[in-house]
Amino acid sequence: MAMTDWDACSERLAAGMDALGLSSAAEVRERLIAYLHELTTWNATYNLTAVREPEAMVTRHLLDCLAVSDLVTGTNVVDVGTGPGLPGLVLAIIRPQLAVTLVESNRKKATFLRHARRQLGLDNAEVVQSRVEAYTPAKRFDCVTTRAFATAADTLRGAGHLVAPSGRVVLMKGRDPAAEMADLPRGFYHVETRPVSVPGLDAERHVVILAPELT
Repeated sequence: MAMTDWDACSERLAAGMDALGLSSAAEVRERLIAYLHELTTWNATYNLTAVREPEAMVTRHLLDCLAVSDLVTGTNVVDVGTGPGLPGLVLAIIRPQLAVTLVESNRKKATFLRHARRQLGLDNAEVVQSRVEAYTPAKRFDCVTTRAFATAADTLRGAGHLVAPSGRVVLMKGRDPAAEMADLPRGFYHVETRPVSVPGLDAERHVVILAPELT
């Protein structure tokens, strides 16, 4: 197995963050790369993501999530079906003022999330091992995020109960999911869909924003 050039990973991350107009303070970059190091190590055994090469992970995971970070609003966020922490752990690192709850039903992935939280000292992140539809928090969230989780309608049916009346749902998608907007369950509406440009990624990305209807 080839040795990972972590300096090259850090340089790619810094360049990508600059292109996104994000602060690239050394401490933030170091923590993001430390997360990637943990993910790479665990991925070799537990197959947490299909992306195997760390430099590819910088683009396809870190920058992909960072490209939507400004659309996450409020102070308490829940990332449903977070997998290995995408975008939840990335958000917790770059925006330490956020309280981020990571909901994941898969035991191996939840175990990794707890490990990464400890290793990175992310006191603003909480891991919940549960199916999203069975999760009943004491307080609803300002923002619900998902990445390649389900259709918009299925996401709302499973996670709609988690969003506060004034909150929003932020769905990370690939191709323009316009057809999904015709099938939203009652009680929610489509705010907007934005194309997203991820530095170094030659693929379509879109973000869908949904919100509860005011009653």
